[in-house]
Amino acid sequence: MKLLILNGPNLNMLGQREPETYGNMSLTAIQTNLEEAFPHIEFVFYQSNHEGELIDRLHSGAENGFDGIVFNPGGYSHTSVALRDAISAIETPVIEVHLSNIAARESFRHHSVTAGAALGMISGLGPTGYRMAVDYFLNTEPA
Repeated sequence: MKLLILNGPNLNMLGQREPETYGNMSLTAIQTNLEEAFPHIEFVFYQSNHEGELIDRLHSGAENGFDGIVFNPGGYSHTSVALRDAISAIETPVIEVHLSNIAARESFRHHSVTAGAALGMISGLGPTGYRMAVDYFLNTEPA
């Protein structure tokens, strides 16, 4: 199995940025935990603060043989129709992940524009959400 773990803006600052909201774990630590928990899965990790780069990575999903994409679009989840369209345009299944519970935050964060195009969304469970998404791909037969 080959999975793309895609992270959007400001997630490179995990562990430093608002730890009371996002926790103390860095993005590198989340990646290491996934690799240790699932050594038999080939992971490709990518983070960008640029919307177009995230769109390009989503589009590359099928071209690069990914079985699934775990995507934390960060703040773009609330605003980016372009990312939603990119998710809709590909056949590779996408699970959206958020470290914080977006429904319990500021009202402008309550709605994810991108989640409706994804297979599902995991929100508010911290880094465990990434593991849950990987576990779903690992234990679910392709459609």
